[in-house]
Amino acid sequence: MRPPHATLAVISALLLTVAIFIGETNAWGKNLGHAALLERFSWNILDFAYPDELSRQLAIARGEYIPENGLPVGIEIWKNKLFVSVPRWKDGIPATLNYISLDANVGGAPKLTPYPNWALNEAGACGQGLTTVYRIHADQCDRLWVLDTGTLGIGNTTVQACPYTLNVFDLTTDKIVRQYKLRPEDTNANTFIANIAVDLGKGGCDDAFAYMSDELGYGLIVYSWKDHTSWRLTHSYFMPDPLAGDYNIGGLNFQWGDEGIFGMSLSPIAADGYRTLFFHPLSSNREFAVSTRILRSSKLSEDSYHEFKYLPERGPLSHSTASVMDGNGLQFFTLIDKNAVGCWNSRLPYTPANHAIVAKHDEALVFPADVKVHDGVLWFISDRMPNFLISKLDYNDINFRIFTVPVEDAVAGTVCEDPSIAKQGRVLWWRR
Repeated sequence: MRPPHATLAVISALLLTVAIFIGETNAWGKNLGHAALLERFSWNILDFAYPDELSRQLAIARGEYIPENGLPVGIEIWKNKLFVSVPRWKDGIPATLNYISLDANVGGAPKLTPYPNWALNEAGACGQGLTTVYRIHADQCDRLWVLDTGTLGIGNTTVQACPYTLNVFDLTTDKIVRQYKLRPEDTNANTFIANIAVDLGKGGCDDAFAYMSDELGYGLIVYSWKDHTSWRLTHSYFMPDPLAGDYNIGGLNFQWGDEGIFGMSLSPIAADGYRTLFFHPLSSNREFAVSTRILRSSKLSEDSYHEFKYLPERGPLSHSTASVMDGNGLQFFTLIDKNAVGCWNSRLPYTPANHAIVAKHDEALVFPADVKVHDGVLWFISDRMPNFLISKLDYNDINFRIFTVPVEDAVAGTVCEDPSIAKQGRVLWWRR
């Protein structure tokens, strides 16, 4: 590892700027970004920060660590930590929630350090350890929201080793400050929850709600921090589009026709004191929206069909795994069919003409899995997930990459930075 006092010259030598420019014309017209991306980290294969080499070799000998079986799927950034989640889809995953020190690692293929420690990453230790984690969220109150699915395996191999449990860490102490086991009524026989969005209201750190998307059970689970309880919503908009279940990614054709509500993002707080939750099924080309005024009330959410709004389609080949919206109302979303990341300025109507691609590369961005914005910088990870699940990865090649680009640079020259938008002020189009 490079020490934190590395000189700028050394950092510049280590951090390769990858020129991922967009040159072709497609359905997005001229709405194509031209910012060069910074490839912060890349791996052929994942490794973990064992105390010493002997411990690592013993873990391999016991089958506790099988290097080829790890795939990173989620990221989050807090101060000097980059969190990386690794689900236990296969045997030999020693830790599902990990981090990389951004002080000690400025590039390369750093080993993952279990968070907060090895003991709390013990699979199947219900209530005492994390079994499988996907998406994670760090809020403005220095808390890390972590949903442990409690599952081992994937698809037909899935075993529910522990109940779904929401764990909230105090990032300043690395201690769990809240743990909540989802109620039996929150889930069903098909439930699979991978994504979480956290809504902080005007009331401070106690005015917090978590929204968890049940992609195979077609529901949305809401958790209230103040009341320490949860409730489940159902809606036909949570279901997949039967015409959008065919995928062609990384040279593979496959069908994920049953993938419902998946990616979510939250708008800035509007004049009425609430945010808008944007969401989309994975097997769909359409975005949907609902005010958090509805979600935050278990009573209002009981009979709320017409409160949910559907937006125009993004266009063909626009499946998306993840989305995020920054404080200025800029939404970024992965486009897994296009090996790309897109953007939308929420002061404009949600139409393909108002979308842009900010990054695209048919090798380095095969399956962009997660996207985040932190301190004005866009972060995203690509992991070749279909090849990992359906075919196989070439571990002599780079398989996993994490990129960054300043938001200002990413949207430069696209409709997302249209200077005329600023004249319209903070009134967002769906609130007019």
